[in-house]
Amino acid sequence: MAKQENAKFAALLDELERWNRKVNLTAIRDRDEMVTAHIEDSLSARPLLRGARILDVGTGAGFPGLPLAIVEPGREFHLIDSNNKKIQFVQHVAGLLGLDNVTAAKARAEDYAPGYRFDTVIARALASLPKLLEMAGHHVGEGGVFVALKGRYPEEELEQVPDTWRCNVRELTVPGLEAGSRHAVLIERT
Repeated sequence: MAKQENAKFAALLDELERWNRKVNLTAIRDRDEMVTAHIEDSLSARPLLRGARILDVGTGAGFPGLPLAIVEPGREFHLIDSNNKKIQFVQHVAGLLGLDNVTAAKARAEDYAPGYRFDTVIARALASLPKLLEMAGHHVGEGGVFVALKGRYPEEELEQVPDTWRCNVRELTVPGLEAGSRHAVLIERT
């Protein structure tokens, strides 16, 4: 990774630690764990992104959206979450790091109405696959993809996905995490 990217990741984690002391943004407090569980885990989705316009649904403290925006400055990232304190943090960090490619909004996926759809909609550990599609499937544009980041292989959830969608599951490699512990479900309209 470029020196500039590493400096931005360090600043992101510095702010996360600082804000976490006052506002509960994430349960992970250990810096090394943050690198693995937030930065590396987020970056594992990078090869799965499609197109120029990305929507991160339920971003929380900005994951996976902020790390992806750092390494993909040519793409436009929209990060939404219903928790105002978390969105304030995301807006603060985006401004601090000069991430002009990030827009953050306090919104629920069901109610968010930007006036266009997205090439990639991504969500990390937010809800079951059927629930995700119900909440945010309408945001996926023509030829777009919904990337659902999961832990273990979500067999039961896959069986419940409506026939109007097709799923392709990929195992992700995240440095510092055991093999088989992370999967991405790529969901496209049939």
